[in-house]
Amino acid sequence: MQADFWYSKTLAEMSDREWEALCDGCGKCCLNKLIDEETDELVHTNVACELLNTHSCACSDYVNRFARVPDCLKITRDKLADYYWLPSTCAYRLLAEGKALPSWHPLRTGSKSAMHKAGQSVRGKVVHESRAGDWEDHIITWAS
Repeated sequence: MQADFWYSKTLAEMSDREWEALCDGCGKCCLNKLIDEETDELVHTNVACELLNTHSCACSDYVNRFARVPDCLKITRDKLADYYWLPSTCAYRLLAEGKALPSWHPLRTGSKSAMHKAGQSVRGKVVHESRAGDWEDHIITWAS
C-alpha cells in the first residue's frame, strides 16, 4: 500500500485494501440508530452491536458479521451517499466531502492509540444490545 494514498487517490481509485484501511476502527458505525417517528430524524444511541468488542472497538467476528447480524451494513464506494448517518469523523465521509483525515486517525499516527486518547472511539461509552433495555434511554449526540 502506498504511503499517504488517501491524498493522491480518489475513493473510486483506491484498492479494496486501501478502502478497508480508511476505517479508523472507532466503532461508531456499530452503534444502533433510531428514527424519531414524529420528525423522521435519525438519532444515535450508545447501544452497540453484540459483536462489537467494546475495548478494541473492532468487530469480534468481522468475517462472519453479515451472517450473524442481518442488519449489518457493508460500507461501499457505490452506496456511500446512502450512508448519511456515518459520523462526521468517519474517513469515508470526510474524504467524500473533500476534507482531510483528522490528526488522530490511525493512518496518520500509525496506531489507534491517538484515536482512543482523543476520545474519538466508543471505548468506555457504550452498552451491548443485550444489556441496554429501552434504546430510547440511550440517545446520544457524540457519535454523529
